[in-house]
Amino acid sequence: METLMNDIMKEIESNETIIIHRHVRPDPDAYGSQLGLKYYLQLKFPDKHIYAVGDEEASLNFIGTLDHVEDNVYKEALVIVCDTANAPRVDDQRFTLGKKVLKIDHHPAVDQYGDINLVNTDASSTSEIIYDMISHFNDESIINEDVARVLYLGIVGDTGRFLFGNTTQHTMEIAGKLLGFPFNHNAELNKMSEKDPRLMPFQGYVLQNFELHNDGYCQVKITKDVLEQYKIKANEASQFVNTVADIQGLKIWMFGVDEGDQIRCRLRSKGQYIINDIANDFGGGGHPNASGVSVYSWEEFDSLAQALRQKLQ
Repeated sequence: METLMNDIMKEIESNETIIIHRHVRPDPDAYGSQLGLKYYLQLKFPDKHIYAVGDEEASLNFIGTLDHVEDNVYKEALVIVCDTANAPRVDDQRFTLGKKVLKIDHHPAVDQYGDINLVNTDASSTSEIIYDMISHFNDESIINEDVARVLYLGIVGDTGRFLFGNTTQHTMEIAGKLLGFPFNHNAELNKMSEKDPRLMPFQGYVLQNFELHNDGYCQVKITKDVLEQYKIKANEASQFVNTVADIQGLKIWMFGVDEGDQIRCRLRSKGQYIINDIANDFGGGGHPNASGVSVYSWEEFDSLAQALRQKLQ
């Protein structure tokens, strides 16, 4: 891992323009690792041109803003992709236009699309890996509260506020160091959990319409009619994937949202119930306890549900 970090830094040092990408449908770790790396490199190399690109997600704009880069800038640029397991999920496919592509990620290595691939599946988040890089190069003294804030939010997001099984002693040690910087973490966490008041009736729908089975499996189906009824977008509906997470006896759950051309299924589980193998079987992927799959009919959704429930027998 240290050798890969050294190789990545050599590439960064030898390029004047660096463009940082992350995955589509971003989460706090996608934003946190991407912006954390950008802010860190701007401090370490103030004369370089460093950009972070991708479509903005309104619910995450409090973390930071992204840059707009013209196509011609890529020709002489080094591209770094954070927190993205496979190439089709990279937000802004212009990432292939760069001189070289570096991948930094913590998802299972299903697609080594980078010229250098730094993948640590033991890390709680890609934000944790970015901090490990900072530490590896003895650069803790040069980072500021902007770096600390976004990396902290990335770690908090992917660990479910340190409730998920990917939280380790190392994770907590890093979080403790980041909390030593003067940002208001309580205010930031409140922003992370806040939802638009107009979405609250939809949360009520989820609570009234989840399907819970005796084996500990639960599912939520969000059809196009439901989205229209509550006047919300598919990406807004996806914010409620963990609405059922506190149900007693829950082991595995699936949240499916009809996006028109596909039904996006978010799979979640607790403890020893590994689900990313099922996700892989259906053309998706992700972490052992948090994965995603796209299916193309509710019948296929039901087949996916059956496969998940096999884990509980």
